[in-house]
Amino acid sequence: MTWGLLLDLLGTFFFAISGSLLAAQRGFDIVGSLLLGSLTGLGGGVIRDVIIGVPPAAFAQPIHFVPPVLAAVLVFFVSGIVQRFSRTLLVFDAGGLAVFCTTGTVTALSAGLNPVAAVLLGVTTGVGGGLLRDVVANRDPQLFNPRDLYAVPAFLGAVLIAGLWYLGWYGPIALYAVAVVVFVFRVLSLKFGWRIPHAHGSWPRHPDPA
Repeated sequence: MTWGLLLDLLGTFFFAISGSLLAAQRGFDIVGSLLLGSLTGLGGGVIRDVIIGVPPAAFAQPIHFVPPVLAAVLVFFVSGIVQRFSRTLLVFDAGGLAVFCTTGTVTALSAGLNPVAAVLLGVTTGVGGGLLRDVVANRDPQLFNPRDLYAVPAFLGAVLIAGLWYLGWYGPIALYAVAVVVFVFRVLSLKFGWRIPHAHGSWPRHPDPA
């Protein structure tokens, strides 16, 4: 059990909780909750490993399936309590985003990718699970919400990790510290409604083609 693996499992659990909570909100049974939680928790990492060209860690190390199972069971028994807090899902999603944008970048750098590619792959790892969750649950993806900074904290974390890596300052403490920074930034953006400025002017909306 390495520090990186421990953080990866923690991120899987956070994202799996968010997926299972959304499944509960959608009225899915425990099987649907387990599947959506697993897709959310493992999806970003699988995308990352497929792009790098290595066997997905989720299948090479079965321990990665433990967090989604725990998340589904936990939400099944206490979903009525946790859903009293309207932003519970977003807080757990923020935890998963913070973890995976950092570990995804480290994995890419360890595989020999250049800094730009590593940052992009770290962001993909961070947002991939949440994107798959929202699409499968038939919800507008949080990634494309114009009133949210979903991808910006992931970019921040990935860039910080890549910078520390090339400065020779990377280590377990740096990894956890950057994940905390991303998490705090994400939670603050939710609390205060931070968002990226939109283009000025009104844009015509054309109906979708039949």
